[in-house]
Amino acid sequence: MKYYAIQVKTRGEEKYISLYRALHPKRSLEIYFPKRRIDLRRKGVVMPETPPIFPGYVFVEIDNEDDILNYHWEFRRTDGFFRFLRSNQNICPLQDKDLEIVLHFIKRAGPIAGKSRVYFDKNSRIVVADGPLLGLEGKIIKVDKRKGRAKIKLDLYDDSFSIDLAFEVIEPAVSARIPR
Repeated sequence: MKYYAIQVKTRGEEKYISLYRALHPKRSLEIYFPKRRIDLRRKGVVMPETPPIFPGYVFVEIDNEDDILNYHWEFRRTDGFFRFLRSNQNICPLQDKDLEIVLHFIKRAGPIAGKSRVYFDKNSRIVVADGPLLGLEGKIIKVDKRKGRAKIKLDLYDDSFSIDLAFEVIEPAVSARIPR
């Protein structure tokens, strides 16, 4: 399996996917658009939202690397398309760290990355027990305990950006209090 990144119109990712599927109903390609669930406070009211993890990008899973040439024009002719990554002339599958980070959100976190379960050690460092943050501890650049968010730095094709992922604090099992 090879995974390709397609840059599309930002905030038009879902529309692009549905247009592609409507124009090519016989194609059974897996097209991914990973999102994250986060609570945002506006005017004192907490509202759950699902913003994208990679705004402006969708990811396509193709069995054979040579098949991308068969799909190339179908993707380009769908309204909202900007370019393939690296470029339209040099279409490359995701590799190494790029592939690893995208697969982390596509396969492990699911279509919508929910809250991670974390606790803080005796030095006030965050320790991830499970959830989308598991495995991304080294990418955490800021923790906001009050909001329950961790800002992580992601890299995709030599471009860095940061996103917030939600967490809930749990009591660590090793320091659980034993009643006497």
